[in-house]
Amino acid sequence: MRASRWPAWLWAALVIALCLQQAVFWRESRPDTDVIALLPGVQQDAMLTAANQRIVEGATQQVVVLVGSPDFERAKSTAQIFQEAIPASLLKPVTSDEAGDAALDFYATYRGSLLTSEQRRRLSHADITQLANAALARLYGPGLAGGLTEWRADPLGLWPMWWQARLGKGIQSRDGRISVSGNGLEWVLLRFETAASTFHINGNSGIQAALDNASARARTADPNVQILEAGVPLHAEAAAVRGNWEMDTIGFGSMLAVLILVWMAFRSLRPILLVALTLLVGTVAGVAATTMLFGKIHVLTLVFGASLVGVAEDFGILWFASRQAYPGTDTHALLRHLMPGLALALVTSVLAYLALGMAPLPGLQQMAVFSAAGLLAAFLTVVCWFPGLDRSAPRSSEFSRRIADSLSNWPRWRLPGKSAIAASLIAIAVIVSGLSRLQVHDDVRFLLNSPTALLQQEREVGRLLALPSPAQFYLVSGASAEEVLQREEQLKQRLDEVVVHGGLSGYAAVSDWVPSASRQGADARLSSTVESAVLAKVATAMGESIAPVSVPAARLGLDAWLKSPVSAPLRKLWLGKVDGRQGSLVMLQGLGARTDLRRMQSLAHGLPGVRWVDRTHDISGLLARYRWMMTLMLVAGYVLVAAALAWRFHREAWRALMPTALAALLSQALLGWLGEPLQLFTVLAHFLLLGVGVDYGIFLIEYRDDPSMWLAVTLGAVGTVLSFGLLALSATPALHTFGLTMLFGVTFAWLLSPCFRPAAGHVGSTHTGSTSQEIADAD
Repeated sequence: MRASRWPAWLWAALVIALCLQQAVFWRESRPDTDVIALLPGVQQDAMLTAANQRIVEGATQQVVVLVGSPDFERAKSTAQIFQEAIPASLLKPVTSDEAGDAALDFYATYRGSLLTSEQRRRLSHADITQLANAALARLYGPGLAGGLTEWRADPLGLWPMWWQARLGKGIQSRDGRISVSGNGLEWVLLRFETAASTFHINGNSGIQAALDNASARARTADPNVQILEAGVPLHAEAAAVRGNWEMDTIGFGSMLAVLILVWMAFRSLRPILLVALTLLVGTVAGVAATTMLFGKIHVLTLVFGASLVGVAEDFGILWFASRQAYPGTDTHALLRHLMPGLALALVTSVLAYLALGMAPLPGLQQMAVFSAAGLLAAFLTVVCWFPGLDRSAPRSSEFSRRIADSLSNWPRWRLPGKSAIAASLIAIAVIVSGLSRLQVHDDVRFLLNSPTALLQQEREVGRLLALPSPAQFYLVSGASAEEVLQREEQLKQRLDEVVVHGGLSGYAAVSDWVPSASRQGADARLSSTVESAVLAKVATAMGESIAPVSVPAARLGLDAWLKSPVSAPLRKLWLGKVDGRQGSLVMLQGLGARTDLRRMQSLAHGLPGVRWVDRTHDISGLLARYRWMMTLMLVAGYVLVAAALAWRFHREAWRALMPTALAALLSQALLGWLGEPLQLFTVLAHFLLLGVGVDYGIFLIEYRDDPSMWLAVTLGAVGTVLSFGLLALSATPALHTFGLTMLFGVTFAWLLSPCFRPAAGHVGSTHTGSTSQEIADAD
């Protein structure tokens, strides 16, 4: 066996090993659809990290459904039909009737120590006569004597009011169902948990399909019923379904376009099969490298990686363009001749992709590894396998001849000249006017794109149920659990003022359910004193003695609450011990346009251990800083590339770099005219443009006036434009902008590169072109 065949066999063995690794990996795994993977790791302490993780974990498996009708009984029966239509294998219903009874029994022991802030205010300024009259009305009023306890144990009705405050405004328990009134309807709340992890969805709309089927059955029973659905799993599934569609569209669309180009240029099945093999091996290697390094792969990494074909096919096209131009050349000699150009294209492209990984965004790091590994695998496939597999040169075609011959008719840049000056003025006007229209958009919400209908339902459910916002909250810490609870209570006093003025509808805190020991003691003394006075007043009015029911003096401890099942819905608010300190979350309900976030931030001032957290603002600010950082690095990249080109081409170096620089400015100006915002992903696209576009200038100087090289550059550029152009179809705004930037940038770089090539025989030339004789001499 010839020694030259060993690289081919070694590469074949490695490819087989990668395929086996992928077969094992995908048997147990699914693409990650967690949008958080796209976001940067915020610089934060351990307590804030724990808080963010707790918020994400608390929402990843919950699905909420509201079934509404003008009549409660009809809403309840329709909700039952809806719930029975949901397969338990997908969504497990979370019942509330048993949990409600268990909570009543659990808190009954401690009810004498529990007051709301409003009850505390009323009792502190009590008018005993008014309270006695109210107690008598409760005693003799129809249906009001009992409440949750007997009248003597709670003559003021404090216990039912405390529970109502815990449930929230308008929310009540009726016939074992949680209901709320709003929009002129009675809504019944259904809660479900996904049977599997939210972020291991297989790309099929199973959960949404089940909800749609249940909605259809409910509407059959009541055509006028209204149904609202919300929950992170619905957004995650929508992202997975959209990602699968985009991956298929972009990946297969790109591959089909490339293969059609190869057929039109070379009119042979062999180039199509070998180029397709290159793309397939590159994709397998990209996925394998990503999963081995990160342990998982994001669905958007697959969508982005699908555009890899637009770059990886350059190696195969360069090979077959040279084979077509020099049909009698030995394949190994041709490979040695092309190796410098192939290696240069690999290095520049891989460096450009790895530049993406310099941004501290886990999603981009995955994309960088995927693309770099895929390109390296495509390069090795061409180098190791093509000389042995490609035994006959493709025949010439009219399509390839026309492209190759068009180089001689392409205009060259010459100064001074009227046409050059006019073109320069037009380009400057377009660039300046377009850049002046650019708008910077660093909002993290630009990265998120759920279906509009789902977002509208999410907002409506949040408004009706006053659900807390996961983006803004207070982080409370202290040396002990008691100190944390006391600090929560100090914060809630300030929040109550905001609620009164309509800036919030409420809040959720552990101290709502487990007041501090000092607060429980004070409330127990207050309620006991007032109730004794009220009972004495009522006894005098009735002319008989009333013996009060003794209320237990027990105090509710945090540990007992955490160990009880009744704490399950709120347990996520308690962070426990982190870095030697105790921590908790205070979540806000009803945040909206009327809420002054700066005022919310100011409420934490002067309160030890209380910190305002605005995740949207923090991450958006971080994206802005990374945009500036990557912009400076992009400028540095241009300087380094210019230095490398100057070392290779001397005074002609500007000819290789100028097309890409102008293409970057023109593409950004065009985005400004189209109203596309400037954000981090736009800057990252320019890194790729630098790595891909500068190759065109290099090849047209290194292989001066070689028609076959121009054919390879043209086919490669068109393939890249098609690949990244399809990324512009992505429903994810970041990938859409990325695709548009590359679409315009690569097109301009391809159109401008031949304009800056030096004239044949130009003084200072480093290479005057390649001939078949030179290749033969290298053999």
